[in-house]
Amino acid sequence: MINLDDIIAHEIIPGFSAKFIHTPSLTLSYWDVKKGAVLPNHKHVHEQVTQVEEGEFELTVDGQTKVYTKGMVALIPSWVEHSGVALTDCKIFDIFTPVREDYKAI
Repeated sequence: MINLDDIIAHEIIPGFSAKFIHTPSLTLSYWDVKKGAVLPNHKHVHEQVTQVEEGEFELTVDGQTKVYTKGMVALIPSWVEHSGVALTDCKIFDIFTPVREDYKAI
């Protein structure tokens, strides 16, 4: 069993702090995002599943922009450009596969 309260959060980019759980094949990320924080446009080898648990997050995936709210899920394929901005304070849950070695090293 893993208790999220026992995991130290790390600020990855301004306004985005996360707690990570890693398995051999995937990374789970629990994000606290400050209102107005910007996720720069980027892409990576990882397939990503993003669920908004609280707040409103404007996410652009492959040029299509949508506002995600509680319970909404975005599927981001490998190597697809994506970016976003927190319209309110947010809690976001991400799953990445394969494991995010860059986050694992934190």
